[in-house]
Formats: sequence, structure tokens, C-alpha cells
Amino acid sequence: MIGKLLPAEVAWSETSADRLDVPLFAEEEACLTRVVAKRRAEFTTVRACARDALASLGYPPAPLVPGERGAPSWPAGVVGSMTHCDGYRAAVVARADEVAALGIDAEPDAPLPEGVLEAIALPEDLAALAALPPGGPAWDRVLFSAKEAVYKAWFPIAREFLNFTEAVVVISAEGTFEARILVPGPDFLGRPLAGFSGRWAAGDGLVLTAIAVAGPAAGGGSGVRG
Repeated sequence: MIGKLLPAEVAWSETSADRLDVPLFAEEEACLTRVVAKRRAEFTTVRACARDALASLGYPPAPLVPGERGAPSWPAGVVGSMTHCDGYRAAVVARADEVAALGIDAEPDAPLPEGVLEAIALPEDLAALAALPPGGPAWDRVLFSAKEAVYKAWFPIAREFLNFTEAVVVISAEGTFEARILVPGPDFLGRPLAGFSGRWAAGDGLVLTAIAVAGPAAGGGSGVRG
């Protein structure tokens, strides 16, 4: 399902089942000391997805360890993003000259727990949610997922934390969303980074969101708001 939200130059892999037979590098194993079985399964399976996606671009397996603020490391010349939730794991990658930034997120298609929406949403977010038609997915969960995807695309570029309340996200019922960053962004592909355009989908009990920003070879226009 994640592949439908991404341009053709992005390689992706997803699964609904854990893949525990994938060998981990020593650097990856070092990240798993004292973790519970559920966390090991998530970590291992999402890296199996990442290895499959990298292989489709011609890259051999490599250690993918969490770096600053948990952002995964990628081979030189590659950008990527990972996500996991109950019953779903996925990874996406692309060559950095073709895609400058990626951010994906998966969530259960269910209303947010009590109090979460109030913690992550601004008045503009809430007004946009109220305008969406009834009978769709859990719109508050789409908002949460979109803000997660925004952060995953933002951090590797800005190298700064972005709070949920530092981005306004307006969701379209047609499967897209626009994010406006409320803090000063770095210069990015010749202009200040002010936001992102993304896509979302719902199905099989899941909400998925994705951001793919065109890289220098593609002109750097799609997916980013300057």
C-alpha cells in the first residue's frame, strides 16, 4: 500500500508479518541489548524491509543503526524512512540525487487515545479536521500520522527537533495533505524550507502517510514548500 503514495524512483518494501530470520550486523545487535521481544521483532523486520528496498536499487546489505534522535542511518548517497505499527512494517529508500527527503508513517485506523489530539493539534489543525467529511478514516489519526511523516522528512535536513505544534497540517479528503512549518527552516535546494506536500491512504485497518521531496536531479520542486 505504501508504494501507491510514492513516486516511481522510490524503492519500497512492506510486510504484515515479522521476519526474524534476517541476520543483523553487530552494530545493529548492539542496539538491542535489554529490549523486549516485541521491540526486537519490529527492529529486525523493518530492517529486512530496508535491505529489500536497498537491494532493488543495487545496494548490498549494510548496518542501519539509529542515529541522532533515532533517525536511521543510510548508506552514502541514499535517503530513506522506516515505520512500524502493530501488524505492519515498511521501509522506503531512494537515491539522494533523485529524492532529497523521505518521510513515512503507519498507524492503526482508529481514533487517537483521549488527550492526544489536544496535545498535538493547533487551532488551524482542528479547523481543517472539522471541515473533513464524516464516514472516512479516523481523521485525527491521519493528522497524527502526517505530522510524524513531516518530522521524519524534516529532521535529516534541519537536524533540529520539530514539535507537533510547530507544523500546521491541512488534510484533503482526496488523499493529500499540506504541511506548513512554523519555525525558521534551513535553506534547502535554493530556498528556505517552509513545509511539505504529502499523500495519505487508508485500508486494511491502517492509515499510511508519505512525503517524497524531489531531489536536485529532478529539479527539487515536488513535495517541498518554500
